[in-house]
Amino acid sequence: MRRPEVVALPEISNFFGIRISMFWSEHLPPHFHAVHQEEEALVDIRCATVLQGRLPSSKLKLVLAWAVIHKDDLLRDWELAAMQSPLEKIEPLR
Repeated sequence: MRRPEVVALPEISNFFGIRISMFWSEHLPPHFHAVHQEEEALVDIRCATVLQGRLPSSKLKLVLAWAVIHKDDLLRDWELAAMQSPLEKIEPLR
């Protein structure tokens, strides 16, 4: 999925050139946006699967591993977003 325009999304993490963001007000299921260069994937938080879009295979593997490790943190940010509260930063993958 290519982003036709630059939209400022609250960044919650950034690692290996991958920006992880979440919208303040979004549709279900709980998900986050992973952007690398010109490509973007929407990732389901609960099952760490791609809902829409794509990333290079090597980057996608990193994102999905990070999502599994930080599932609870991501769900907490999703709840904060639903309440229109500031999101918490999540440790990047190292």
